[in-house]
Amino acid sequence: MKVERLSFQALKKILNGSIRETATCVIKFYSNDCHYCHALKEYYEDLANTYEDIYFFAFNTGDTSAVDRLIKISGVPTIALVRSHAGGTPIIRILEEPIKPNDHTWYRSSDIKNFIERHKK
Repeated sequence: MKVERLSFQALKKILNGSIRETATCVIKFYSNDCHYCHALKEYYEDLANTYEDIYFFAFNTGDTSAVDRLIKISGVPTIALVRSHAGGTPIIRILEEPIKPNDHTWYRSSDIKNFIERHKK
C-alpha cells in the first residue's frame, strides 16, 4: 500500500477510536529537520508495499504542537501501530527505541517488520 500523509484531524480520528471499521494502521511520526526520518522513508515505503491489509501513514510532528495530547512519543522518528475496532477503543502500540540504533535510519526495517508482525492481530 501507499504511505499516506495524515492531517492532525485524521490522526485524532485514528487515535480516539472514531474509525468505524476494524483496521490496522502503522504511523511514522517524523519531522522535516530529522535526518533519520528522511533516511527511513524508503525503508518505510518498502514495508508499506509488502502489506496489503495494513494502512501506512506518516505524520509530521511539526504540523502541530498538540501531538503530545494525543499520544506520548519521545522523539522522531517514532513508529506506532494502531488497531481500531468498529465501536471500540483502539489498541495503540509504540515501537521501542532500538538498543543499538542504526547510524543512518535509527530503526532497522527488520525492527519495524518484527514490531508489525507481533502486534498486527
